[in-house]
Amino acid sequence: MDGQKALDWVDELVLAKTGLHLSNLQQAVLTGAWNHQKYKEIADEYHCSEANVKRVAGILWKLISEELDEKVDNKNFRATVERYYLSTSKTRNFLRKNFNPGDINIFGENWHSGEATQNRSPSTTSNQKAEKRYDLTEAPEPDRLHNRNDELTTLQNWILHDKIRIVNLCGLLGMGKTALARELVEQIKENFDCILWRNCTNTLTLQCLKTQLIEFFSANGEIQLPSLIDYLRSHSCLIILDELQELFASGELAGTYLPDCQDYGKFWEQIARSPHNSCFLLLSWETPTEIVSLERENRHCRSLTLGGLGDSAVDILNSKGLTDPDKWGELIRIYGGNPSWLNIIASTIQDLFDGSVDRFLSYPSLFLGDLESRLQGYYQRLSASEKLVIRWLANQEAVDIFQKPAELALSDAEFLKAVQSLKKRGLIEKVTGNGLSLFAVQFLFKAYLIGGGND
Repeated sequence: MDGQKALDWVDELVLAKTGLHLSNLQQAVLTGAWNHQKYKEIADEYHCSEANVKRVAGILWKLISEELDEKVDNKNFRATVERYYLSTSKTRNFLRKNFNPGDINIFGENWHSGEATQNRSPSTTSNQKAEKRYDLTEAPEPDRLHNRNDELTTLQNWILHDKIRIVNLCGLLGMGKTALARELVEQIKENFDCILWRNCTNTLTLQCLKTQLIEFFSANGEIQLPSLIDYLRSHSCLIILDELQELFASGELAGTYLPDCQDYGKFWEQIARSPHNSCFLLLSWETPTEIVSLERENRHCRSLTLGGLGDSAVDILNSKGLTDPDKWGELIRIYGGNPSWLNIIASTIQDLFDGSVDRFLSYPSLFLGDLESRLQGYYQRLSASEKLVIRWLANQEAVDIFQKPAELALSDAEFLKAVQSLKKRGLIEKVTGNGLSLFAVQFLFKAYLIGGGND
């Protein structure tokens, strides 16, 4: 058996499951695995990151493993496929079970079906172009969305009616950005020709993203266009990029890109300034600096900061069976209405305080429990100047930025940059007092810092 037959076999499997043929990168991964190459070698030959190769490979191995009922990975892919090729009866049973009857040519054997022949026929290429293409393999399954109707309506209006090209959905970890975006996709997907969801974990470089997008848009044998912008003009596309903060460096001011991702800045400007029919939906803890500037210029770019649930968060506490409902409002205020944080602390209250919110709030100090590691993750991402400023702010009430103490070892410019960066991260909030704009640390993060959360 040669590698091409193995490639054809997996191509038929992927087509049956996703409606799409193997992309160039998927073919490169399978060919590399067949030739016993390591992921880094495949990445170097394909000119993309090793993380991206691993991501694509993981999806393929999962799909193949599920169908063969056997764990398949980069190391045993060739041996497993060759074994199934030799076992003719198993191969035939596998094909009959998992593929629609079709004119499938795998391992040199033909299986007749007029329907499959029609689906792959060049005469139907124009029909395939008209078909909607959705790739939500990296998106989570739709989950319960807590009272976000206003936010859903706002996002729908921006994307469908105002034709905004970049929508930035930001907010603290656990606020429900991903769940909101997933529900949004379900409600507006019929308005788009193509939808692609990608997670930015392990640093998705711009070149890798562009390669994936062009491969996705040009699937089914469409004519290749000169540039990505041309695809965005010829298709109505919705591209969701989740966990965008993974493109940013830790220990720097908010929105500072990693060295390999710095070209994203100019990319956002191009997307916002160039006429096209598509939309990028960005989900992040931090707002890219370019997005702030573009939004101020009204360049087809808008941001929505996802805040807490407010009083509607009582549904979470009620579902957890907590007692003392007269104290629920205080608990919601302390945890900022963050649905994820409230779920975590509600479980703690059940476990340690028999479900009594009153007993929990009466404890001598605020117990952070499993949330402490999350808050620490936020703190560790801060720059040195941000750490100085937020520790100073945490030890007092809301303050005027003109009250910067002389002993704070920062210039006025460095101080203002740190305040602005902390606000972008959602760790400090602006409040009004005596007609002035004052700044205060988010309550739970303040408790973390005062309780010893520092370097």
